[in-house]
Amino acid sequence: MKIDFQNKIAVVTGGAMGIGAATSVTLSELGAQVAVLDRDREQGARMAADLAREGSAASFHFCNVEDAASVQAAVDDAARAHGAIHVLAHCAGIQRYGDAVTTSLDTWRETLSVNLDGCFHVVHAALPHMVAAGGGSIAIVGSVQTIVAVANSAAYVTAKHGLAGLARSVALDFADRNIRANCVMPGAIDTPMLRASVNMAPDPEAVLTVCAEAHPLGRIGRPEEVARAIAFLLSDWASFITGTTLAVDGGMLIPAGGMAFQRGGTGSVAKR
Repeated sequence: MKIDFQNKIAVVTGGAMGIGAATSVTLSELGAQVAVLDRDREQGARMAADLAREGSAASFHFCNVEDAASVQAAVDDAARAHGAIHVLAHCAGIQRYGDAVTTSLDTWRETLSVNLDGCFHVVHAALPHMVAAGGGSIAIVGSVQTIVAVANSAAYVTAKHGLAGLARSVALDFADRNIRANCVMPGAIDTPMLRASVNMAPDPEAVLTVCAEAHPLGRIGRPEEVARAIAFLLSDWASFITGTTLAVDGGMLIPAGGMAFQRGGTGSVAKR
């Protein structure tokens, strides 16, 4: 038995770049027809064309997750193009910085609008199609910041915390309709969003080094490593898993006090 998405229709939001792009490719390689939803028309169309060249019945649908009408149109178009929707990988998101004082109201609203409202819009639009198809599975990309906090990220942390609640609510409310929902929590992953964030620093390479050292595995993750976890949760291999959060974080959430404390704090005193 292997993970297989033959005859399955997958919708991937944010499917043109980063974790979303890796998820589009992975699901396609596992046999799914992939509907790529993204607000970047050029990148989205290129991704769908690349998948089609590899033999997948892929399509691109413009989608601005902040706009409920745009989401509804994109999801409905995807269902019409492919005949159904069986699985949903919600990967769209943005990162913004600031604490509870320095975050402007506009930034707060934008961050929650894209990251939290956007996820609700997509799930709200996709669920009726999944129910009509007889069931399905949803994987929402959160972050380690779904259950912990990183400094100077008030709006992002708040939005990512909310995604776990939405996944659990859908898992509970739609279990009787054969629908599962889970939340994936990546650590630092080498994506355009991470690169844009570290490039804000005077010494981006120093920030990347610190990010790598925050993981017990000693490195930053790759988008395809998260995509494989998403594919697992969406697949029948995870048929008895719903409403959970899965850390794909190189162990980032394990060390109390962080890796610097593990190396130099009380846990290090008896090392030989």
